[in-house]
Amino acid sequence: MKAFFGSMTGRVFLVLLLGMVASAALTQWLAVGERQRAIEQYRDFHALERAEQLIVTADVVAAAARASYLKVASRGSVRLEVAAPTPPARQAPKASDFSAALALRLGPGYQLTPQVERPAACGKPRPSNTMFGSNQWRGACESMAVRMRDGQLLRLSILPPRAPPGRGRNELATLLPFLISIAVLAYLVTRMTMRPLLHLAQAAKDLGNDINHPPLALSGASEIRQASAAFNAMQARIRQHIFQRTQMLAAITHDLQTPLTRLRLRLEKVIEPELHERLVGDLSAMQGMVKEGLDLARSMDTTENMQALDLDSLLDSVCADASDAGQRVELSGQAAMALMGRPIALRRCLVNLIDNAVKYGQYADVTVERLAGAARIRIRDGGPGIAMDQMAKVFEPFYRVETSRSRESGGTGLGLTIARNIAEQHGASIVLANHVDGGLEVTLVMPEYYAGK
Repeated sequence: MKAFFGSMTGRVFLVLLLGMVASAALTQWLAVGERQRAIEQYRDFHALERAEQLIVTADVVAAAARASYLKVASRGSVRLEVAAPTPPARQAPKASDFSAALALRLGPGYQLTPQVERPAACGKPRPSNTMFGSNQWRGACESMAVRMRDGQLLRLSILPPRAPPGRGRNELATLLPFLISIAVLAYLVTRMTMRPLLHLAQAAKDLGNDINHPPLALSGASEIRQASAAFNAMQARIRQHIFQRTQMLAAITHDLQTPLTRLRLRLEKVIEPELHERLVGDLSAMQGMVKEGLDLARSMDTTENMQALDLDSLLDSVCADASDAGQRVELSGQAAMALMGRPIALRRCLVNLIDNAVKYGQYADVTVERLAGAARIRIRDGGPGIAMDQMAKVFEPFYRVETSRSRESGGTGLGLTIARNIAEQHGASIVLANHVDGGLEVTLVMPEYYAGK
């Protein structure tokens, strides 16, 4: 969940969801408020007519039967009852809109006097079954004294309406389908928006693994088609640059082979042994540099097809060839797994790592073990190791440590560079570490399945 909301998809989804929920909540609050205002106005109008009807009817009822009539007729939110005589207030409250409208309807024959004390029900909260609705009645709620035309004093009470039915209804359960629909809509919009970006990201990843990966399909919105076309053009330019560089390096290597061979033949005619040995050594170094330069170019070539490989068989073959060549190489452990890879490239990677260990550390102890979904290959030598500040530099082309791993030991400084290029093409990683008992340990972690082409 944390990874989802940390991604661009999760963030866009969260922003859309919160925005839509906030908009829905604001709309709900405004709609409920407007509905409550309409209900209050309607209730006030109904109470005004009901109060007028009670007062006018009570006026025509005989005084002896008026109390009985009021007891039966005064029900609901409008009540008219005989008032006990009370001392006049020092200062009568100001007439409300309701009392003013009622006095205007009744005419001059009746005298309405607002009371200071309001009914007790006016201040009590009312249960509300509308989400974001106020539980306080804001319509007319007051008491007033009514002087009838025969002089009798009555008390008119305007009370809040009764609570609507269904007060126990769960508003969250009512709103839950709406919230779920909003979340689904936000997710669909987010997915539709972010899918082209995910395709571009995957295409960039595939481009790093295989420069000859098929171009992106031009589909979707115009902006996405434009970005895809620009990406395809960039891929074509990079592929052309790499092809030209590889072709140039291959041509130089091929053209150098002939004069170097002629030089070696002519060096055989040199009589002085010491000079002959030096010249042959320099020539051999030049041929090695040309060969490894071509290997470096080939290590970035991904035209070889991926196929299922038995890692144990591949390691056994590489170590057996090294032993046959007189190198001290020992293999232990088993991965017992197959992986997807390019056979020739992986063999070159393993050969470079083993040759590097034997060349600078006299021997190579190769250990392989299986991890969760990967295989770990450790190659340890008996050399002096590498300083910590040079661990990253040894992967740079033509870089050589100026100690025992120097020019006198041979090499051009391309072995680890080639090995790392091949490993990265297979989604693998190479880590160097100085062993506590001495020597350098190279750890190669190969995934069981890699999606790169």
